[in-house]
Amino acid sequence: MDNTLFDLVGAKREACRCVVDYLGTGDPEALFLQFLNGTYGFEDHRNIRDYLAGLGAYQPGTFEVCCRTYEDVKLNFVEAYPGVEETLRCLQNAGIRLAVATDAEGFQAHRRLEKTGLIDYFEVVVTPEVSGKRKPEPDSLLYALRRLDTAPAEAMMVGDSPRRDIVPGRLLGMMTAFAAYGDWRGRGTADVEADIILAEFSELPGHLGIPDR
Repeated sequence: MDNTLFDLVGAKREACRCVVDYLGTGDPEALFLQFLNGTYGFEDHRNIRDYLAGLGAYQPGTFEVCCRTYEDVKLNFVEAYPGVEETLRCLQNAGIRLAVATDAEGFQAHRRLEKTGLIDYFEVVVTPEVSGKRKPEPDSLLYALRRLDTAPAEAMMVGDSPRRDIVPGRLLGMMTAFAAYGDWRGRGTADVEADIILAEFSELPGHLGIPDR
């Protein structure tokens, strides 16, 4: 979902910039990197708390405003990549059943899918609260397959993370498509063992033999 259907990282960076603007001190990239340090989750507000503490700027009221600013700006800047909605509609019209398997918490996943207008294209949205595990554990993919009543060999996993999306998909025997356009870390595709490399999401129907509509 994130960075496959829309640019969450870009939205997070803008949110970090706005938090730093509010504080009047600090570095937006340093705040963004705080979310990547692995101490807490990628969206956990304790990352903001620790960043403020490191600046000597932590106060309960300041923390509350920063968290609210971060969430509001992040959601406001989440927009579907070009061609995503049209592609999902094409897949849906072709009779292909669609599911989301994401590591985002349920509240975050649903509000982003609703903000982008994509939620109605998916029969199933699987989050860690539903499956009990985060990727690369296969539990979310297996749950989605069960809900869609589909065997792994008859399904495709599309994602932007080689480790969390492509590897578990391959281990289950699914076809895999790497969303290279969402590779914000700039790792490249040379070592990605996916069946398909997508430069744009809109290329997906062509790989499935679905004519342009």
